[in-house]
Amino acid sequence: VQVVESGGGLVQPGGSLRLSCAASGFTFSSYAMSWYRQAPGKERELVATITSVGGIIAYADSVKGRFTISRDNAKATVYLQMNNLQPEDTAVYYCNARLFQYHYWGQGTQVTVSS
Repeated sequence: VQVVESGGGLVQPGGSLRLSCAASGFTFSSYAMSWYRQAPGKERELVATITSVGGIIAYADSVKGRFTISRDNAKATVYLQMNNLQPEDTAVYYCNARLFQYHYWGQGTQVTVSS
């Protein structure tokens, strides 16, 4: 099983980034996919979730209207489009795959928002 995030980096306030999470080794289309983030000194928090067929999507209040989660089951990839990034969005962003008791995590990708 592999869950690999990419697309992080340094961006100025107001900028955009698109994170990708490529999965393999499990039936991606059956899993709900989520993005979490963890800032220094803080607990990991849920940012966005999309169900296996994309019918239900949920966001943390702090990112509503700025972030968009999507998935491509044919490519076994989930995305997080992040617009109007702010310094408080600085964190390591993690991809998570979940199906019942099965959870798979990626290694994380750093997003830094700074001028």
